Amino acid sequence: MANEPSFARPASSLMRTLSLDIARVTEGAAVAAAKLRGRGDERQADAAAVAAMHRELADLAIDGRIVIGEGERDEVPLLYEGEELGVGGQPVDIAVDPLEGTTLCAKSLPGALAVVTMSERDCMLKVPDVYMEKIAIGPGYEPGLVSLDRSIEENLARLASAKGARVSELTACVLDRPRHARLIEEIRAAGAAVALIGDGDIAGVIQTCKPDETGIDIYLGTGGAAEGVLAAAALVCLGGQIEGRLSGLSDEQARHAESLGIENPRRLFRVEDMVSGDIIFAATGVTDGPLLPGARFFDGRIETHTVIMRSSTRTVRWIRAEHLDVRKFER
Repeated sequence: MANEPSFARPASSLMRTLSLDIARVTEGAAVAAAKLRGRGDERQADAAAVAAMHRELADLAIDGRIVIGEGERDEVPLLYEGEELGVGGQPVDIAVDPLEGTTLCAKSLPGALAVVTMSERDCMLKVPDVYMEKIAIGPGYEPGLVSLDRSIEENLARLASAKGARVSELTACVLDRPRHARLIEEIRAAGAAVALIGDGDIAGVIQTCKPDETGIDIYLGTGGAAEGVLAAAALVCLGGQIEGRLSGLSDEQARHAESLGIENPRRLFRVEDMVSGDIIFAATGVTDGPLLPGARFFDGRIETHTVIMRSSTRTVRWIRAEHLDVRKFER
């Protein structure tokens, strides 16, 4: 297939085409999950999103490979790491989170998303299913302004100085978890406010890119490593900064990380270490949230809201779609 004329265009041209096709992937997963909002069944909602996303990816004109997925091949039947998808075309690596915020969807709480990232081959960091410490800020700052190697107090002071503000005017987004009790105390002791979120740290990181709208100046805390890479994909498109460090690895997990090409599992990863090359990031709202409205169902039509970003062109598209053929979501 790779030798056929239809696939002889430059990679940039093909990635531009995919940046629109990818909307169908996240829309399908979001609608499937949204049909189960508020039903209290996280597994059912996640399974519906996974099946819909798998179906849409399989239909794309790509030679796709899952590098961050739902788990290893012997653990999950679909979207497993290493699975190949597509009808043939440009070789791409794919990172997915079919339902970011399963609890949010099950409880019909704000902020659930369907997320996909695509890149050229070997341009996304492969990570094991472990935690990652993260710190992230939006665009417009000198590289390395904040870092996991600095104290919370110093990071907040440096960010406040760069913004021409006081630390007391800053708000940090943090996942509401018992493990973050000390972190929350340190942020408040430094003088900043804390905005707690129940789930969905990809959206939490992205919120740092529009602090005037979201009220979020910095993201801090420990969440999934896979979500860290997906968030980095969005930030490289938006010009933001993120650092991550794998956390709490067992000996077996450290060996797995090394098998994925991470020679030093305790190293510090910056945004350029997690993603490179031409990156496409797409997310569709499942429930209403600060980033996107959720899917909406009407008599004879479905409305979705999607954001698509591309790193090489620094383009961000906000797509409000009305789907008049609702049968396509019932396959």
